[in-house]
Amino acid sequence: MARQARRVPGILVALAVAATATGAKAETWFAGPYSFSDELGGFRIRGVAGSGSKADPIVIDQEMMSASPVTLVVRVTMQMRPVGSPGSTGMIHMRMRSLNNSGIAWTEYEFELQTRLGEPSVFGDGISFDQRKSEPGNRSSDLFKIHDTDFEPFDRLLFTKGSVDPNQTAGFSFFITDFTPRWIFYIRQDPRIPLS
Repeated sequence: MARQARRVPGILVALAVAATATGAKAETWFAGPYSFSDELGGFRIRGVAGSGSKADPIVIDQEMMSASPVTLVVRVTMQMRPVGSPGSTGMIHMRMRSLNNSGIAWTEYEFELQTRLGEPSVFGDGISFDQRKSEPGNRSSDLFKIHDTDFEPFDRLLFTKGSVDPNQTAGFSFFITDFTPRWIFYIRQDPRIPLS
């Protein structure tokens, strides 16, 4: 059974006091060797649990306030350990549970890795949605049928052929490999609405 991560306001966020769309202060949540923050706004983390292993993925429960892109900040909080050792950084099994509180149905949902805020990850930076395919079949969603991964020139994972109604929660599972590894990286999320 996954152990509930502890919530520690403000730690490792330095002086960031950015407010989320709800007006609440940003908080930092800890799970495995990582911390997760909604400090850039537009959504709210409601809970984080898990270690990041395949048997115990990190599960992030979040509330999306709009259908606009938002960015999750991920930081390493423990000393780096070799990839593959218990509690190592560099390999993270994740499950995102996104509550649609935007008032508009979503028809697609995209994730993008970034090593520099606002710039898509590129091939040479070492981080990807398991570009080497070391874990086959590790991408899935409970409400979308198809996922498409683009590794060049950026690192994006797009879920299609489904929908998420207002007040409905969509689940997404994926595996991130980081062979550099990075002390900080970003996961941009883009819930998409139907084109008019």
